Amino acid sequence: MPEAGFSSGVPMSPILTIDVAHPPRSPQVVEEELLDACSEVRRVPTLRLLKIIHGYGGAGRGSKTKEVVRNWLFRNKQRFNSVIEGERYNLSDPETQELRKVLGTYPDTDLGSANPGITLVWIK
Repeated sequence: MPEAGFSSGVPMSPILTIDVAHPPRSPQVVEEELLDACSEVRRVPTLRLLKIIHGYGGAGRGSKTKEVVRNWLFRNKQRFNSVIEGERYNLSDPETQELRKVLGTYPDTDLGSANPGITLVWIK
């Protein structure tokens, strides 16, 4: 579990990452995991963000798991400050700018990578 403060001079990450794409799961299991992860982020004071790895699908069709995740996020949007799709998670995106303004800088290799296989959720 991440700790508050710094480790070896590097800021600790406020991100809890979950992978709901591997192995494939039923939509009901994915939604249960999302709810559990949101609760954990709320419970742990050093966490503020949930990074969901849902995959992006193949052959340009998109991922069914990605669709389940994004639909669940839409239905539960009142629980979040913002939802940032991996495709636009970069320093020129206004929501990403606001998130980093409030939370500060933290290490994240996905920042600026235009990764369609993830979604970042800023939990209230």
